[in-house]
Amino acid sequence: MLLPAAAAAAARAASRLVAVSPSRRVSSLKVPWKRDPVLDAALIRDRRFRQASRLVREVLLSPGRRLRFRYLTKRRERVKLPVLVPTFLKRYPTLLSVSPPPEPFASPSPQLLAFLDFASRLYELHAPLLASRLAKLLMISSTRALPVTKIASAKRDFGLPDDFLVSLVPKYPDLFRLVGDPGPDASGNAFLELVAWDDKLAKSVIELKADKEADVVGIRPRPNFTVKLPKGFYLKKEMREWVRDWLELPYVSPYADASRLHPASPEAEKRSIGVLHEVLSLTVERRMAVPIIGKFCEEYRLPNAFANAFTRHPGIFYVSLKGGIKTAVLREAYDEKGEHVDRDPMLELKDRFVAIMEEGHKKYLEDLKRKREALQKEREVAGHEGVKVAVEIEEGHSEASEGDDDKDDANAQ
Repeated sequence: MLLPAAAAAAARAASRLVAVSPSRRVSSLKVPWKRDPVLDAALIRDRRFRQASRLVREVLLSPGRRLRFRYLTKRRERVKLPVLVPTFLKRYPTLLSVSPPPEPFASPSPQLLAFLDFASRLYELHAPLLASRLAKLLMISSTRALPVTKIASAKRDFGLPDDFLVSLVPKYPDLFRLVGDPGPDASGNAFLELVAWDDKLAKSVIELKADKEADVVGIRPRPNFTVKLPKGFYLKKEMREWVRDWLELPYVSPYADASRLHPASPEAEKRSIGVLHEVLSLTVERRMAVPIIGKFCEEYRLPNAFANAFTRHPGIFYVSLKGGIKTAVLREAYDEKGEHVDRDPMLELKDRFVAIMEEGHKKYLEDLKRKREALQKEREVAGHEGVKVAVEIEEGHSEASEGDDDKDDANAQ
């Protein structure tokens, strides 16, 4: 038997559930997509970095970290370069070294080798962070396991090293168990399983934020999402009411058992948003390509139409269409300038790589400037000599004309 206060609370909760019926909640309420120039610009800034890293990876994954240059030039479309490979490397000469003919090979430049050494030390330093991140991804899964192929497809999003199965997983036998044969390129039929559940890790970013606030003010607020609508974006009244009621629902942790939730219930919707929020929070950039997220639908119990949730909650997420692919962005992770609010430690790798690119590009622009100045001087000299020759020719014609006139005068006499 419920106490009066509890009964009243239950009645209020029930009334809220009735107010937002499943049919209106998901299928009929639509939110128009609106472009966010600031977050789009954040992705555009990384375009050259992504292109360069894909090109460099082709060489680093080759035997001995050496690749015939003619083979590398044929992989332009594969790495999605907008220009020819030789042109790109000419603009960023500090990335790869190319040996002289007759059979040139591409290999890491001295600057890139120094970067790889730094990356190795950084991965070692942050191994506990990466292990806990990987464990969280397994804990969200309904089976407490994930196919290795799926983890490998998103490893760079989560800051994992390319060889995480060799360099990271064996260090934590109390957390991970590899089942099956992943193969040399992690494309085999293998799974990574969670060995033991860790309650300390089973807390989402939203729950940890509530705990932190409790430490400061002494009262723990109810865990909930931060809704941050972009400037100039307004929701219709019906949608505003729905969002208000939806936010009033209890927060469902992505680490909680969701097997008993009805797929069409508001709790299931809140749990799905919680999963997507947590997954993006675990990425280095706090963003991820939607097709990559879609690979985890089965294990994370996400609906087939999960991508609609990103546009249905524009105050939590943003979907960018830049780069020819949909990218889900966690809105609260970026400030009004499009910069990260809380920088992930693994972003240091990107900063170092970009610095190498900028060093080479600066050298390229300086060489280009010197060549243009030299060419301009040659043109000026050539122009000056051309004028001098033209004057001499003109003077010669004048002298010849004067001589002819003298002859005509003599004949006339």
